[in-house]
Amino acid sequence: MRIDLHTHSTASDGTDAPAELVRNAGAAGLDVVALTDHDTTRGYAEALAALPEGLTLVTGAELSCRLDGISMHVLAYLFDPEEPGLLAERELVRDDRVPRARAMVAKLQELGVPVTWEQVARIAGDGSVGRPHVASALVELGVVDSVSDAFTRDWLADGGRAYVPKHETDPFEAIRLVKAAGGVTVFAHPAAAKRGRTVPESAIADLAAAGLDGIEVDHMDHEPATRARLRGLAADLGLLATGSSDYHGSRKTCVLGEFTTDPEVYGEITRRATGAFPVPGAGGV
Repeated sequence: MRIDLHTHSTASDGTDAPAELVRNAGAAGLDVVALTDHDTTRGYAEALAALPEGLTLVTGAELSCRLDGISMHVLAYLFDPEEPGLLAERELVRDDRVPRARAMVAKLQELGVPVTWEQVARIAGDGSVGRPHVASALVELGVVDSVSDAFTRDWLADGGRAYVPKHETDPFEAIRLVKAAGGVTVFAHPAAAKRGRTVPESAIADLAAAGLDGIEVDHMDHEPATRARLRGLAADLGLLATGSSDYHGSRKTCVLGEFTTDPEVYGEITRRATGAFPVPGAGGV
C-alpha cells in the first residue's frame, strides 16, 4: 500500500481543487490519501464525491498552533468535523486569516512592493487565505523566484519584515480538542528548520505525555540524518512515525507520494480514531 497522509487543496493553500486532488492521487498510484487543509474541512464533500475507485480518503486538517512563541502545525485525522469545541477553535483561527493577510499586504507595500489585497484575494480564491497566497503574489511580481524563497526573514518567515502573527492554538489544547472529537494527532514536519525556529525535543516529549499520537518523520523538509533522529525519538517516546508529501499542487515542488506512511502505522491511526473513518472510493464523478 502507498499511503500519503498530508495534502492540501484549494480549500486552503493548494492549487488542486479537492476533486482534482483525489483524481491525481489515484493516478499517482496511491492507495490512501489524507486531505489535510489548513484549519478547514471545506474540501471534504467535493473530494468524497470525486473519490476514484481504489483510493481511500482519510479526512483531516492541519491545525495552526504556537508553543512558547514558536509556530508549529498539528495534523488531525479522522475527527468529527462537527464537534463543537474543535469546530469553534478552527473558526477562530480561520477568521483571523483575512485581517492577517491584509496586514501583511500593508507591510509589503510599506517595503515598496506593489502587491495589492485584490491580487492576493484572487490567488486565494475560495481557499483559506494564508502566507502561501501572499508568497505567490510575490512570485507573480518577480520579487522572489519561488514560494519557498518568500519564507525568509527578508519577507514572510516568522519574525520577517512582512510577517504578521495570527491566532494560533496552544498545541496541548489542540491535542485535547482533537481527542474529544475522536481524532488522532501527529506533529507535522517537527524539524523543518528552514521554515524558522522549531520546538525542542523536550517539548515533543511533553506533547507525547499529553496524548500526541505521532510525529511526521519522512518529509521533504527533513534531511536523511534528521529523519533518522526523529525515527529514534518516536521510538523512544512511543509515538507513531508517519511520512507524507505535504502536497500543495503547483505551489510547491513536492509530488504526491514523495514520502509515504507504513501500512501498519496507518492501521494504528485508523484503530485509534472514533470520530470518523476512512472512506473507500467507489468511482466518483
